[in-house]
Amino acid sequence: MITAFDGINLYSKDPVALVAFYSEVLGIPVPFEGYGEAGGAKIAIDASQPGIIIWNADKWENLTTGTVNLVFSCGSLDETYEQLKAKGLDCQPPATMEYGGKEMNFRDPDGNAITLLEGGY
Repeated sequence: MITAFDGINLYSKDPVALVAFYSEVLGIPVPFEGYGEAGGAKIAIDASQPGIIIWNADKWENLTTGTVNLVFSCGSLDETYEQLKAKGLDCQPPATMEYGGKEMNFRDPDGNAITLLEGGY
């Protein structure tokens, strides 16, 4: 049976740039980089938590089979928006959604959808 959720695989034609986006622009740590010749890296808040594993699509057959929407949470979405804008991220300001939560949506350099939530669901 399933015992844990390890993460989400993303395949990229430019994994170095994608890892840099998540680590340098969004500020998510990179607890593991390498995977030998596999050309991958894991980004995660903590090494023991599930993460996003970014693979080099040129080394592996692109196995992505559907739409990806990554969801992250933060304390103050307005402050986070200003910080990301200062780092050059092209995105719309946060909005209050029909369900009552505040969120902001944008895409990473490979076109994967990202949702930032204030406080989480």
